[in-house]
This record gives sequence, structure tokens and C-alpha cells, in this order.
Amino acid sequence: MTARTAPPAPTGRALTPSRTAATAARVLRQLHHDPRTIALLLIVPVAMITLLRYVFDGAPGTFDATGASLLGIFPLITMFLVTSIATLRERTSGTLERLLALPLGKGDLIAGYALAFGAVAVVQSALATAVSVWLLGLDVIGSPWLLLLVALLDALLGTALGLFVSAFAASEFQAVQFMPAVIFPQLLLCGLFIPRDRMHPALEAISNALPMSYAVDGMNEVLHHSDPTGAFLRDIAVVAGTALLVLCLGAITLRRRTP
Repeated sequence: MTARTAPPAPTGRALTPSRTAATAARVLRQLHHDPRTIALLLIVPVAMITLLRYVFDGAPGTFDATGASLLGIFPLITMFLVTSIATLRERTSGTLERLLALPLGKGDLIAGYALAFGAVAVVQSALATAVSVWLLGLDVIGSPWLLLLVALLDALLGTALGLFVSAFAASEFQAVQFMPAVIFPQLLLCGLFIPRDRMHPALEAISNALPMSYAVDGMNEVLHHSDPTGAFLRDIAVVAGTALLVLCLGAITLRRRTP
């Protein structure tokens, strides 16, 4: 009697919607039991924008000029910080190694994290946009829905960058240290403090290659134009494309555990 050959075990390499959804649900459950992280994601951006509004209480035009830009920058920074630390914690605790021993590919894991934090980004961006426009009086010519779209894409970009850099950190402290290297140069060169075309030509060239520059440009397009412009469509395409590219790189560089 010939013995039957057992079917090969699934490798978990293909991106499977059910596995991705299960990963996203697990991450959301963990966030639900972490009120401090929820506060960082949802309350801190709103609190910072509110503080900025009253810092410029005597010059409302200044708040209008900078508030829209920061509406995109704050979600990017908070999502970068929380995502990088959360992913690293999964790896250092051995959770990631156990998950990848199952029929769960790296693509499923990265997509699940992106989906979970993307859902949080929707709430975060909607809350920050609503407070800025309807409570703090941010004066924009374009639609608030376009502001929300850019804020959401910026938050997703922060999520993608956080997932990517977590592969190169050995501790949560090192993950935080990546912020000065990855976020601060973009913050200085994005055009928030001075228009990019007035910078030194070398710095302007560098700023043209940084995604945060297009996030700020997209917000400014909504601030000054009633309808989507060609520049606005270019800006959101760059931000979305960069987020997708970084997510793919994150799936490639993801490690099971930290040495």
C-alpha cells in the first residue's frame, strides 16, 4: 500500500485578505486596551493645534497660514512614533516570531498593521480637521474634505515610515532616536518656516525629494484654492505613492526578532 504524501504546509507568503484582516483586528484590540496610546494618537494632535491657535490669538492670519500645514504634520509625526514603537515591541517580545511561524507572510503582517493604524488615522484626521475648521476657525478656501484627505494620507505616510524604520532599531529607545534622523530634517525643509523656493538651492533640491514637503504643499493648495489644482493632485499622488513604496520596503526588511 502506497503511503499518501502530505500536502505542503502553507508558506504564508501570499497576501491573504483574511489573514490581513485578522492581523488588523488583533492590533486594534491591543490599542483598545492602551489608553495612553489612544490619547497620543487622538488627543495630542488636537491639543497641539489648539495651543497653536491661541499662541497666535492676536494674529489669526498667522494661524491660518501655519495651521493647515501642521494639520498634516502632527498626524504624520504621531503615527510614525506610535507605529515604530508598537512594531518593535512585537518583535522584541517574540510575538512577531510566533506570528510568522504561522501561515502568515510578511506582507499580511505589514498590510494588517497599515490597515489597523489606517483606521485610527481616519479618526485622528477627522477629529483634528473638524476641530481646526469648525471650532478654532481655520480659514480655508478649499473644501475641508480635501484637508481631511491630505491629513489622512500624511498619517498613513507616518505609519509606513514607522513600520519601515522599526526594522533597524534594537530597542524602543532606538526607535525614538530615528525621529531626529527621519522626521526633523523633513520638518525643517518642508516649507513650514520659509518658502522652499527661498532656501539655498541645495536645500531646495533636497526638500523636493522629501515627502513631507508635498504634504505641506498639498495643505497649502487647499488653503488657497477652492477647487483641486494640478499641483494638489501631484502632491497627494507623491504622498500616497511614497507611503505605498515604504510599506513595500517595510515588508522586505521586516525581521522576525531583534538580535
